[in-house]
Amino acid sequence: MTTRPEGYDPRAFEPFAVTVDLAVLTVRGGRLHVLLVQRGQEPYAGAWALPGGFVLPRESAGTAARRELAEETGLPGAVVAGLHLEQLRTYTEPDRDPRMRVVSVAYTALVPDLPEPRGGGDAAEARWLPYDEVPALAFDHDLILADARERVGAKLEYTCLATAFCPPEFTLGELREVYETVWGVPLDRPNFRRKVLTTPGFVEAVEGPPRRTGGRGKPAALYRAGGATALHPPLLRPEGRSA
Repeated sequence: MTTRPEGYDPRAFEPFAVTVDLAVLTVRGGRLHVLLVQRGQEPYAGAWALPGGFVLPRESAGTAARRELAEETGLPGAVVAGLHLEQLRTYTEPDRDPRMRVVSVAYTALVPDLPEPRGGGDAAEARWLPYDEVPALAFDHDLILADARERVGAKLEYTCLATAFCPPEFTLGELREVYETVWGVPLDRPNFRRKVLTTPGFVEAVEGPPRRTGGRGKPAALYRAGGATALHPPLLRPEGRSA
């Protein structure tokens, strides 16, 4: 255990709180959705916000993020524990919270789908909302959510992150839908298929008969995520388009 240096006075610095905020994204029905909670108390009572809350004194930011997500959305602990959380950035503007100086560590969680949430803790309600129907959010959560989508859109180009939105076994059409939904642009099917299948370690075929999808009755082969984490070459979004 380290001791405080002689002559150091922590009271010389103004205290501040640390919170966590989570931008949880998924694809549902061909649209990008975000998990939001309706605040049950001031400030911003009744407004929609990202799930999150204060980091406790003996708690890491990552632990606090999972705890707050479970408390405010009612998602099962086992589900929350298995989520892939990625730290987005830290938000430090002095007036971002009307209560006091609050620094927030934001995370993104990228999931294929989750059970329907329910409000809990400080949240009166929790709900999946389509990204393009999200109302003005409390605090600076509009900025955090926009940053999260841009991060996801950029990472789809250079990593295998898109498979995190898919079920364990998926078709190339389902994988393409992730890119089209996040990037907001249709992709050429043959070109996308060629790029995916010629990128080493991106996906691997699932043995067994193909399954039938859609209304045309054509068989579609199933794939699972491959062993690669980075895409070489990258799968770039069409020029002039951004997430």
